[in-house]
Amino acid sequence: MNKTQKSMIALLGVLLVFFGFVIIRIGIAKPASTVKIAKIPAGEYDPAVWGKFYPLQYESYKKNATMALSPTGYGGSMKVQKSEQMPEINTNFKGMPFSVDYAEDRGHVYAMEDIKETKRIGPKSPGACITCKTPYLEKFYQESGWGYTKIPLTQLMDQVPSHGSISCANCHDPETMDLRVINPAFIEAMDRKGVDVSKASREDMRSYVCGQCHAEYFFEPNTVRVVFPWDKGMKAGDMYAYYAEKPGGFVQDWQHPDSKTAMLKTQHPDFETWSNGTHGKAGVACADCHMPYMRQDGQKYSSHWMTSPLTNLDAACGTCHTQGSAWLMDQVKTTQDYTFEVLHTAGQNVARAHEAIKKASEVPTVNQTELENARELVRKAQWYWDFVAAENSMGFHNPDQSLNSAAQASEFARQAIEAANRAAGINLL
Repeated sequence: MNKTQKSMIALLGVLLVFFGFVIIRIGIAKPASTVKIAKIPAGEYDPAVWGKFYPLQYESYKKNATMALSPTGYGGSMKVQKSEQMPEINTNFKGMPFSVDYAEDRGHVYAMEDIKETKRIGPKSPGACITCKTPYLEKFYQESGWGYTKIPLTQLMDQVPSHGSISCANCHDPETMDLRVINPAFIEAMDRKGVDVSKASREDMRSYVCGQCHAEYFFEPNTVRVVFPWDKGMKAGDMYAYYAEKPGGFVQDWQHPDSKTAMLKTQHPDFETWSNGTHGKAGVACADCHMPYMRQDGQKYSSHWMTSPLTNLDAACGTCHTQGSAWLMDQVKTTQDYTFEVLHTAGQNVARAHEAIKKASEVPTVNQTELENARELVRKAQWYWDFVAAENSMGFHNPDQSLNSAAQASEFARQAIEAANRAAGINLL
């Protein structure tokens, strides 16, 4: 072996040692954290205090105060009445508070302010109504268990300071910053499904923290406990079958004054709709789209401006979809336009069904059996319609299911009108 060969072997040896060291470092060494974890005192619910330690997250969180119309024309954070776009709301919710005030939600930072101002709340409203409005829920539940739901809402609201709307403590453990769920209704519902939320993966928690509030629920009679109706599944039909069994004695949210039907009111089933949709099934978390990762000064952080992905299409959608923002916007707009068209028609048909049943009930010789059949059908029609109408994506979280539910609503409404006609013995509509 000559001198040149020996030099080459020595050089290769040095390179192997160097790159071997690099590979080992990459494989086993823990990278330095870009964010120093601060231990926030338990029970500290002021986001400004958290913001002292997490300034990038806090600055983005403050953007939740921004109010704007949606670029597609559906949703947004302006406090406008939904009945302006769907006048049938006034008929379908006649006799209950949503016919008086059904405004778009302005966002997390306005949660407490909006609940104080809404016309849907009165002196007799129970404390259960505060469940998804504030991190002080943790304090109320720690002090009273489910008993907080029976305390007058006004009394609980008086205990929440001006900074008490939805914020950091709703979703983060103050000591470790780990994601957490504080809504006992979500925890109990998942437990009944065999899921221990305390052992969930971080990726699952990136949706659970949203699902703890963006979901359908009802107040259990007598206890006023908040219950998520997921025992039979998370689709509209599953939950309707669950309600048909009168869980905990729950029969209705109200009786419609025209059709005299025991009605159900759906409450923003975003988590349920997403979970059965393309993104949910593919493992795309709520936060992936609504709280995308951002970078500032070389630091990566999750945006805490919990807003529509349309606000920042490149960050929210561009990591998976490379077709460009114009294409993405068109996809969303087209999906929502199609959904709204079918949904709007369904809502109008439901309103006609209430009218037909009212007219049938006024016929002296009305067939009561057929009349009750018509009432069951309009109850079902409105549930399927409202399952889409009350959901906040105008179908985008699950286009196929949303279009199917809206179409079924129209069909059940048609059947309700036919049953009312048979009950009356004449064609009423």
